[in-house]
Amino acid sequence: MANSSFRELTVYKKAFSLSMELFHLTKKFPPDEKFVLSSQVRRSSRSVCSNIGEGYRKRKYPAHFVSKTSDADMENSETQVWLDYALACEYIEKEKFTELLSRSEEVGKLLNHMMTFPEKYTRKDEK
Repeated sequence: MANSSFRELTVYKKAFSLSMELFHLTKKFPPDEKFVLSSQVRRSSRSVCSNIGEGYRKRKYPAHFVSKTSDADMENSETQVWLDYALACEYIEKEKFTELLSRSEEVGKLLNHMMTFPEKYTRKDEK
């Protein structure tokens, strides 16, 4: 893997973009959701990114790399649950939900690839 920074990873870029969109979207949620739904969706989506960054630094150790990547995948799934609530509470339209869910699922597929093939993310000089 030629990437020298986790910021260059496609999965990181996609997860960060999704997280930022969710941040801006949750600003429009009702004030009484500030410490519940808004906070939770922001936290879980940001955690995807932080776990990718942490895992990337652990890529010399495949088990640690896979563990952190699995944590990112878990947080991504949690974000999807909060999107379910946002839709059910009618804070987002069905079309927006479908788009955001699709983007989250894409992040999940990329994370799964990383967990399945951790050796592809190890620099040659680290093997």
